[in-house]
Amino acid sequence: MKGQDILSSINHDSGMTVPDNYFADFAKKMEAQLPPQPWESEDPVVMPRTFWQKIRPYAYMAAMFLGIWCMMKTFDLMSGDTIIPVEKNSQLMSAINNDAFFNDYCTPTFDESDVIDELYDEGFDPSVITASY
Repeated sequence: MKGQDILSSINHDSGMTVPDNYFADFAKKMEAQLPPQPWESEDPVVMPRTFWQKIRPYAYMAAMFLGIWCMMKTFDLMSGDTIIPVEKNSQLMSAINNDAFFNDYCTPTFDESDVIDELYDEGFDPSVITASY
């Protein structure tokens, strides 16, 4: 049993010791050694609150509700369900009232022969229609 002999020969003392009752009044000793601080005076000076300090909580709360309202309005506009009537859209109304714009962009620019050509290109058979009459 050599292992027991080795452990018994080691001194288990770390060498880190403090005098008796060192920490009992440590805080009082440390406080006495520190220089006095200006904010620890006997008569504290209370500064009056400014106008901004008085209304700041209400301004922050109003800004928060305004932000929530803007966020909800943005989500509503992005949803695509909101349809603006034509009568309330001034740019669209001025374009519709402009005859040149309406004829160029809203009136179809093809005639009957263009429709027949498209039908034949798609494989239309006129005998099917004439046979049904």
